[in-house]
Amino acid sequence: MRVLLACPYAWDAPGGVQVHVRQLAGVLLERGHDVLVLAPGSRRADEPFARVVGRPVSVPYAGTVAPICFSRRSFRRIRRFLRVFEPDVVHVHEPFAPSTSMLTAFASAAPIVATHHAHLARSRLMELAAPILRSVQRRIAARIAVSQAAAAFLWRAMPGEVEVIPNGVDLTRFAEPGPPVDGLPGQRRILWVARLDRQKGFPVMVRAFARLAAELDDVSLVVAGDGRDREALGLLSEDDRRRVAMLGTVRHEDLPSYHAAAHVFASPALGQESFGITLVEAMAAGLPVVATDIPGYREVVAEAVEGLLVPPGDPAELAVALRRILIDPDLASGLGAAGRRRAEGFSWDVVAPQLEAVYGRVADGAR
Repeated sequence: MRVLLACPYAWDAPGGVQVHVRQLAGVLLERGHDVLVLAPGSRRADEPFARVVGRPVSVPYAGTVAPICFSRRSFRRIRRFLRVFEPDVVHVHEPFAPSTSMLTAFASAAPIVATHHAHLARSRLMELAAPILRSVQRRIAARIAVSQAAAAFLWRAMPGEVEVIPNGVDLTRFAEPGPPVDGLPGQRRILWVARLDRQKGFPVMVRAFARLAAELDDVSLVVAGDGRDREALGLLSEDDRRRVAMLGTVRHEDLPSYHAAAHVFASPALGQESFGITLVEAMAAGLPVVATDIPGYREVVAEAVEGLLVPPGDPAELAVALRRILIDPDLASGLGAAGRRRAEGFSWDVVAPQLEAVYGRVADGAR
């Protein structure tokens, strides 16, 4: 089957949707499909299966910054690739974002599958754009949400049938990472992997770390990510600041070696998370997880089973949960082992056949 994937966000920027689409393309190729990915980007794609169709513009939205592209020139490129590739199925991701996926949905004559990744309590912008979004939805043959939280958000905005299929994760890469990174501070390390955007809760993490640093002289924080909230480090004393390793943006393929060097994974997002790919990756690596008790995360991590869940925006509770794991090897080991088992349900071996079934159904319907 010829499958065209459309990614709305810059191909060369960090982000969970980009990771998902990149891995999905690789898995589909391994399973014998012909695959082409279209996405915006600031430079030519490294992968032979991907094509950049426009230069992105960074647009602030709901506490983050979305690198998107919506232009006539990009639309013309998309139409040209659709005409040449002749896909059997087009799979667009986040088609309601004004970018490559939406343009691909408008341009495609092939049946369209749409995956929705987002979760918000409410989106005023989507409500205002409802007439345009309905025209997009009418072109979609099958709708997928990555979680029940994402499905509920989608249904509130655009009612209709939605199938839940979670994000797939390359478990082997994290379960068998090779040697851990050397030279990191501390003996007990907390790992953070996320952009430093407002919704991710980095200032909460910093305040929690200050509490931990006052109690544990060998604790450190390893931060893989960058963004405006890096300024939160100014909340720390000079001595505590030396116990934080700011790595900046780390290539996804290099992350497992940092997981191998860590002792617990922290994700204190304030909300809006529909799933939590980084949680599954941490669990695949055998790390106990401390995350916030929000809808998307509750579908991945069960309280006191694979990790500990804390109220969003509460540095004191975050510090308590992290300390429990850092000082109790038996608790850390039990949570880590349960996390590995839980992560198996998100393997591409489980997820890919579900997507292929949807592709086959819409392609048969089109014929």
